[in-house]
Amino acid sequence: MADNNTKAAGKKESFFSGVKKEWSKIIWLTKEDIIKQTSLVVVMSLIMGVIITVIDSAALQLINWILAL
Repeated sequence: MADNNTKAAGKKESFFSGVKKEWSKIIWLTKEDIIKQTSLVVVMSLIMGVIITVIDSAALQLINWILAL
């Protein structure tokens, strides 16, 4: 029974040391990079929203024109 507990404790230590080793390999973005990328996402989302709105409105006008014939 004690042997199983020792193996389990060894696996936990091995797992957490592996997590710590992998965590240190992460390349974190700088604050400036985060600001640039977030700004780009917001701007592109707004542009796409405007494009979709224009296409949707045009399609609605076309459908209404066809139905009015």
